[in-house]
Amino acid sequence: MTNNNPIGLFDSGIGGTSIWKEIHNLLPNEDTIYLGDSKNAPYGEKSKEEIISLSCKNTEFLLNQNCKIIVVACNTATTNAIKELRTKYNIPFIGIEPAIKPAALHSQTQKIGILATKGTLNSDLFYKSVEQFKNIQIIEQIGFGLVELIENGKINSIEMKELLIQYLTPMIESNIDYLVLGCSHYPYLIPQIKKILPDNIKIIDSGEAVAKQTKTILSEKVGLREISEKSNQLFYTNANPKIISDILENKYSVAQINF
Repeated sequence: MTNNNPIGLFDSGIGGTSIWKEIHNLLPNEDTIYLGDSKNAPYGEKSKEEIISLSCKNTEFLLNQNCKIIVVACNTATTNAIKELRTKYNIPFIGIEPAIKPAALHSQTQKIGILATKGTLNSDLFYKSVEQFKNIQIIEQIGFGLVELIENGKINSIEMKELLIQYLTPMIESNIDYLVLGCSHYPYLIPQIKKILPDNIKIIDSGEAVAKQTKTILSEKVGLREISEKSNQLFYTNANPKIISDILENKYSVAQINF
């Protein structure tokens, strides 16, 4: 089964590029179109209704680009809007949720930490995920300010370091052995986080699992691209394109759009 239309991805900003990288590594022959809604970041502080509205707007942009599948590369949008998206649009959606299950199943201390946005931690979908693991103590922390710093190119700033120490120290003191990153922006903080966490605490995110699920759905239901020429990777943002360009190591052009 072949389908040469592109894979569409959207996020509240640049964070979903961490998901895009995993998908592109696994499926290098696929064309992709990435939409970063940085003007409205972070989604984690918005109401459920606002998140659904923005997610529909993003979806319609990607549908107009003839995307064959849409990856909601944003934890907050997935946990708050994916049910509505699947009801409203006749296209497969791949969501991203915090990787609580593998952390809970492998934890030796029975304590795991999760760093996520307010919108994700307060969602029904997150609550249902946590409910499955009543024997595990989950230390939740809202990452206030982290997305804003990442969106402003301040990953390695003093402010970032101070916030991470503030958020992670109680988790370390609680004896967690897994830290779940519940926002697609946060994998870009892993080098910073590793400087704070002891070596015995493993960091886990959802990127690889999302890429594998995307490949499965394309292979079984949608179709993979027929390889005839080099794949195209398009990036759009409604904010400063330099931020996405820098995080992609200036390997791809990024178009700024009014959106």
